Amino acid sequence: MPFQPVTTEKLSIAVTRQIEQLILRGILRPGERLPSERELAGRLQVSRPSLREAIADLSQRGLLTSRAGAGIYVADVLGSAFSDALIELFANHDEAVFDYLSFRRDMEGLAAERAARLASATDLKVIGAAFARMEAAHRKGDADEEAALDAEFHLSIIEASHNVIMLHMMRSMYQLLREGVFYNRQIMFRQNTTRATLLDQHRAINDALQARDATAARQAVVDHLTYVEHRLADDRKAEAHEAIARQRLEHVGRNASRA
Repeated sequence: MPFQPVTTEKLSIAVTRQIEQLILRGILRPGERLPSERELAGRLQVSRPSLREAIADLSQRGLLTSRAGAGIYVADVLGSAFSDALIELFANHDEAVFDYLSFRRDMEGLAAERAARLASATDLKVIGAAFARMEAAHRKGDADEEAALDAEFHLSIIEASHNVIMLHMMRSMYQLLREGVFYNRQIMFRQNTTRATLLDQHRAINDALQARDATAARQAVVDHLTYVEHRLADDRKAEAHEAIARQRLEHVGRNASRA
């Protein structure tokens, strides 16, 4: 008969599962510090030995890491998504930049469509709050902060799509973007005309999501990332033209000095 004896689950296993779920769902983020042992045991209403057993198990499996004198942190599990060699290839070839944007357009368009249908009221408040912070940074003229909040806004949409595989995959992609592997986002946000256009595009995405218009939300994301792609292509062309112009200037200067 396919029956097994019913046993009471060990407290440490219950703690392990709860922390696992928080990491899986993206609620506990890489690099985030856990509360102190005393506080966490109190919140979970378990003994310290049960908590230590759970933390030891999670640490052994690479989900948590301890820092001497600083506490327990969620491990940087995103770091293993791409090898160092592949990241270097991404950084050195423009093909990867435009493939990255194409990938984001597909994935984030789908995420926006899912979020419009599946997001809770609280999810939509989080997205709206992220956009409001972007607007505030825009009014202050803080391009670096606005660029950072841009990533937060997009990730809040992915979180609201409620697909944990997509969430962790896209967080890994955004981490590479923050590190400047694909392109320097801050440069785009330092140009006033471009900044205003980008803010309007993010507003359109937010408005569609708040209205739960899945089709409009997806299209707004597609339009936004297509614009980013075109701007980057224009910047690459301008850089190439500038390099040619410098060669011409250098050549003319040499000929003039010989005359």
